[in-house]
Amino acid sequence: QVQLVESGGGLVQAGGSLRLSCAASGRTFSNSAVGWFRQGPGKEREFVMGIRWSGSYVNYGDSVKGRFTISRDNAKNTVYLQLNSLKPEDTAVYYCAVSFEVGVSADQYDYDYWGQGTQVTVSS
Repeated sequence: QVQLVESGGGLVQAGGSLRLSCAASGRTFSNSAVGWFRQGPGKEREFVMGIRWSGSYVNYGDSVKGRFTISRDNAKNTVYLQLNSLKPEDTAVYYCAVSFEVGVSADQYDYDYWGQGTQVTVSS
């Protein structure tokens, strides 16, 4: 059974940084892609960034361009999302998800499994 566990969220001041982790287990992930999404208060779920487990293809949403980066550690089956220059509007629950069929996609419906989410709160 596939499991995704996010961690690393917390409360940070504007301009600060956090690193989120998504630890995956239960299946071989080498042909999959992992996406990070977020959902702020009263907002729809939004694509943040995605990466393939193999290769270097990365996709990202416009709102985080130049501030967030994504990386992976294949040996640990973990994908990281580095959040820099955080703004209050980045406040949200951040979710990671895995797609075994479609690859990196900004469409949440292309993902097969989801983690429980980790809260990021940015104070002004």
